[in-house]
Amino acid sequence: MHSEYALLCELYPAPKCALDFRSPWQLLVATVLSAQTTDKRVNSVTPELFAEFPDAASLGAAAGERVEDIIHPLGFFRGKARNIIALSAALTQRYGGEVPQSMDALTSLPGVGRKTANVVLGNAFHIPGFPVDTHVMRLTGRLRWRDDWRDVHPDPVRIEREITACFPPEEWTDLSHRLILHGRAVCHARKPDCAACPLSDTCPSAA
Repeated sequence: MHSEYALLCELYPAPKCALDFRSPWQLLVATVLSAQTTDKRVNSVTPELFAEFPDAASLGAAAGERVEDIIHPLGFFRGKARNIIALSAALTQRYGGEVPQSMDALTSLPGVGRKTANVVLGNAFHIPGFPVDTHVMRLTGRLRWRDDWRDVHPDPVRIEREITACFPPEEWTDLSHRLILHGRAVCHARKPDCAACPLSDTCPSAA
């Protein structure tokens, strides 16, 4: 596991969040919007969204139809609009518009799960967090980094607990980034490019 991670560190020496943001609130909203779409597509709509609604108070009071119109290209735009309006209103009411810095507080907000909270904690506040998305699930399974790799529907919380137990907290956010980057670039879901993967010598799935 750690030798394979060392190779990932060489491949991706300076990983960072692919979502564009200027504040913890912008990252929180962008991460909620990124569900079931690409970060690139989210980045194409957030400049207009944040120009019109520059803070939690303004988005929390926004008309749903206007927000839907801006984020329409993302898909599932009605539910996402409801979530980002509701979470912004909750932030304004409970925390004065400031994003809280704890897992419990973040996941109490509408539409915010552990993955989103971990993204915000790790990238906005540099608090150790390990977001588990489909790429992380796929790679940790193919590499046999976890015991439940045979499960068709693995539990993200169990994956988070099992993988983070093997790495120091200061590596958790970058570890997630590197797995995601490798999943996007090489270890694709349908047809992984094992011939181009430096992990293929030790990866049990490469054969």
